[in-house]
Amino acid sequence: MRSDSTKGDHTFVSSARRAQIVAAAIDTVAEDGYANASLARIAVRLDISKGVISYHFAGKDDLVAEIVSQVLRQARAYMQPRIEAQTTGPEMLRAYIESNLEFIRDNPNQLRAVVEIVRAAYAGAKSPITGNRDRAVPILADMLARFQASGDFRPDFDPNAMAMAVRAVIDVAPSRLIHPDFDIDRYAREAVTLFHLATRATEG
Repeated sequence: MRSDSTKGDHTFVSSARRAQIVAAAIDTVAEDGYANASLARIAVRLDISKGVISYHFAGKDDLVAEIVSQVLRQARAYMQPRIEAQTTGPEMLRAYIESNLEFIRDNPNQLRAVVEIVRAAYAGAKSPITGNRDRAVPILADMLARFQASGDFRPDFDPNAMAMAVRAVIDVAPSRLIHPDFDIDRYAREAVTLFHLATRATEG
């Protein structure tokens, strides 16, 4: 019978190995694409057998689901407090755009991997993100509508269409990071200005 300390050590080692596999999978998907990110290729990157990955994950879908879950958890922890701290519509929208793009800037491979997974879902490939990929749009649309109702934004735009436009500007950024002339901080400033002008309430 295992002691509590032995069980704890096993759990720690297992969690560390899972984290190592997820990190390698992120790099593989980001660099080689979703279709080419086989368990065998990920195993080669780690210099382990494919069976080690299969011991910790039920298959590619299970591993990719963990990638998406991990990146979304990290993104939420980074962005949500900044967004929810804002009390006006313009500041909420600024915080939303800036925090999204700063997270992309600081976590390029994680975001490139998620982009690859989303593209696979849109292309019809079997992917664990299918059915959940548009969740960000209605959440942002609800926030826009709430501040629109309070008079912080102009009343005549469609919150859902505006949320789709904001997400499109944000979601294209990870794929641009490979270009050396892409300045994501300047891009963020332009995006903030663009959507401030598009949503601002009429003065007077």
